[in-house]
Amino acid sequence: MPVPPLPPRSSSPHAPPSRRGFWRMLLGIGHGLNLLRLAIINVVFFGFLLLFVLLIAAGIAGSRTAGEVAANSVLVLKPQGRLVEQYSIDPMQRTLARLSGDEAKQVRMRDLVAAIDAAAKDQRISRILLLPEDLQAGGYAALREVGAALDRFRATGKPVLAWAASLDQSQYYLAAHADRVLLDPQGSLMLTGLANYRLFYKDLLDKLGVDVHLFRVGEFKSAAEPYILDHASDAAKQADGYWMGGIWGTWLSEVATLRKVDPATLRADVDDLPQTIASTQGDLAQLAQNEHLIDGTATRAELIAELRKAGVPAGKDGHGFRSVDLTRYLADQPAQVQPLKPGVTVVVAEGDIVGGKRGPGAIGGESTAALIRAARENKHTKALVLRVNSPGGEVYAAEQIRREVALTRAAGIPVVVSMGDVAASGGYWISMNANRIVAEPNTITGSIGIFGMYYTVPGTLAKLGVKSDGIATGPMAGAFDISRPLDPKVGGVIQAIIDKGYRDFVGGVAKARGKDFAAIDAIAQGRVWTGAQAKDRGLVDQLGGLGDAVTDAASLAKLPVGYPVRYQQAPLGRFERFLVGFSQNAGVRLLQSWGVRLPPWFAQVHALVPEWSLLREAKAGVPNVYAYCLCEVR
Repeated sequence: MPVPPLPPRSSSPHAPPSRRGFWRMLLGIGHGLNLLRLAIINVVFFGFLLLFVLLIAAGIAGSRTAGEVAANSVLVLKPQGRLVEQYSIDPMQRTLARLSGDEAKQVRMRDLVAAIDAAAKDQRISRILLLPEDLQAGGYAALREVGAALDRFRATGKPVLAWAASLDQSQYYLAAHADRVLLDPQGSLMLTGLANYRLFYKDLLDKLGVDVHLFRVGEFKSAAEPYILDHASDAAKQADGYWMGGIWGTWLSEVATLRKVDPATLRADVDDLPQTIASTQGDLAQLAQNEHLIDGTATRAELIAELRKAGVPAGKDGHGFRSVDLTRYLADQPAQVQPLKPGVTVVVAEGDIVGGKRGPGAIGGESTAALIRAARENKHTKALVLRVNSPGGEVYAAEQIRREVALTRAAGIPVVVSMGDVAASGGYWISMNANRIVAEPNTITGSIGIFGMYYTVPGTLAKLGVKSDGIATGPMAGAFDISRPLDPKVGGVIQAIIDKGYRDFVGGVAKARGKDFAAIDAIAQGRVWTGAQAKDRGLVDQLGGLGDAVTDAASLAKLPVGYPVRYQQAPLGRFERFLVGFSQNAGVRLLQSWGVRLPPWFAQVHALVPEWSLLREAKAGVPNVYAYCLCEVR
């Protein structure tokens, strides 16, 4: 007898209407979600494909339409963002920023100097217009190098004009190198002097129950004071006042010379601002003119009129003036293909020194050491210049780099260190074994000293009602458990490690500089010096910039005239090289003229990733040893 078939499920005509409708609704939702998924995938895929095709098309068209710089053009220098030795923003980010209508907020010092020096010899460039109000300088040494390039440009008989709506102290330091400095009538020039105020966290940490254990050598090694004090120590104020006074004195002397005023009068004008501002009824532009800091005031329209009156032709549209900006001018320069012959190789070490591998704009113990090693093993490297702009960082990472410098010298290749804005503490550690050290007078250096920090949190846990307890096989077992108080005996072990590190640091400097331990110890102790002060104390050999260091290195290597200068850096992939070239040519402007413009937020996606500071690199449960200097001026 046949078995009767089972009745169908909810799809049966005998199923209740409500159940049939429910399953149909779910099937409809699923089908709709699948269509939406496919639509999103297609939009994203074809969107990126279209963008990629446009990039290639615009890159090709841009290279053809960039055109030559017209005769009697003004080179407009409008540096935006931080003045750096090396980009820390990758090529993709720089291109996306430009497509978003927002320039990447970094400008390389060597690009500015190269453009100015090229323009000095370029018959098509009649003058430079400097617009520095968007420039963010980390220090004064790099600005001094750019200023020196402007001086060389002026020495050819071509004028430099600086204009801004407002200028801060660093921006004015550069603008003062111009033949004429103009401010908008509603603008301002604010000179205040230097300051180094820091936040102190001891009370906060006490409230959180966090115990910070500091181990250091050096009376003036104050980098970690904010974690154990609620104010700056007298020793820190004494040392900071000395080196900051040196940098401010250099600033006043150089600006006074450029503006043909008396340094003492300039200092008094800065200090007496609360009194003198009343004489112009709060008009800072007029006050600056009265004090001979600027040559006059002008609106943007009046600035253009002055340029036209000086013989600069109008722009292509009949308005404005004939000009070329930094990016387009650099793209117009002949490709710098260095000949394969003996020359000088430059390695840039910029940023905090941390362990492992790091990208451009940061110093990794392994990655920076690898760059020096690669330069040494290149048969065309006959001299090495290490450009240092770093306040230091982890001791072991600094030692990895120093060893490569020593090995390079041992291989018969002379090494010259060129110090930028700051080359202090760990920055000096990686520099000390060079044949020669060159620094600007206003470089921040020295700070020969180390410290270690260790955190414990039993107080924090107690506030949360949590306690740690147990047993160990010996007194050192579990000694570095941050949930337990630090045993004083363990503290003694850590201090012994720090003492040994300080002896290594001072002893290494003494050996490299040809002095005895006591002589270096007397000027070490974590004390910061300016480049000029360091030279007086034998820590620096020569005052000068990167160009002086390159010349010095070539001389030590006995290189003939016409030697090439190469930068050793991590190689870019083909797509990254394409993006670098694309962001510098007319392709970006061409895409924007086609209406291709990314939303402004697109270029800021990278900002969602937290910036790793020195302490964020600290390893939990072990003492972290640093050669670091918090010596930034504002």
